Amino acid sequence: MIMLDDGEPTRRQMLRAAAYYAGAGSVISGVDALRAYGAKLTSSRRVHVLVPLHRRVLSQDFVKLERTSRLPEPVMRNGIPFAPPARATIDLARHEAAPDRLRRLLALPVYYGLCTANDLRHELEAGNQRGTAAVREMLRNLGTMGNTYLQGVARELLEYVPLPAPVWNVTVCDVLGRPIGVVDAWWDEVAMGWQFGGTTDRGPKMNDLALTAAGVALVRTPPLELRTDVARVARDLTSAFANSAKRRRPKVQALGTVPATV
Repeated sequence: MIMLDDGEPTRRQMLRAAAYYAGAGSVISGVDALRAYGAKLTSSRRVHVLVPLHRRVLSQDFVKLERTSRLPEPVMRNGIPFAPPARATIDLARHEAAPDRLRRLLALPVYYGLCTANDLRHELEAGNQRGTAAVREMLRNLGTMGNTYLQGVARELLEYVPLPAPVWNVTVCDVLGRPIGVVDAWWDEVAMGWQFGGTTDRGPKMNDLALTAAGVALVRTPPLELRTDVARVARDLTSAFANSAKRRRPKVQALGTVPATV
């Protein structure tokens, strides 16, 4: 593959060149595969490519080749073969040493709805066990990550709703700092909470009556409706926010807020 101009190659051109260099049957994995499915990740310096075990081809400056006896069935995107989401995630996770980054990485495909936590576990069990101890332990601690997926759906929905960005996974307290309830999303300026999951990292949600009794505007959305009735959910949120802004803000405070990132 030859470039016909002297400019810097685009990422897509680099991916095509990497696949061409690695040869027939090669599959692009890691960061670039997850980006191809819509995950928001910064491109890595090198393209991670899986090749058949028998192939004798060397890595290059922009290509990291990994020989494997278990090549995945590729998913074609714009003519480029990518590893499935679970395989791409585990291939990347095996080389991540920082616990915080590993946690975020493993939650990322679940957040975007690309695969489930069980898909990741099955992929981990089926592959090379070298360098997987930390990944295995982290997956065990993360559980099913059901709320991670729901939060991803909710954040995607809010991109089309004319509201300021909320903070996530908030414990709401009274003026004395005593917890009265937990919400999935929180708009502090109007003391409005949104619940769409059954549990949080802090355990089951506390009594919703205590939240409403304290004056919190609470919007509840069944998980299924996050996908099936987006327009109605958007109306519920915007209407509740507008009504909340008209009233005197109740004397409640939010603790344990999480910035609006994955």
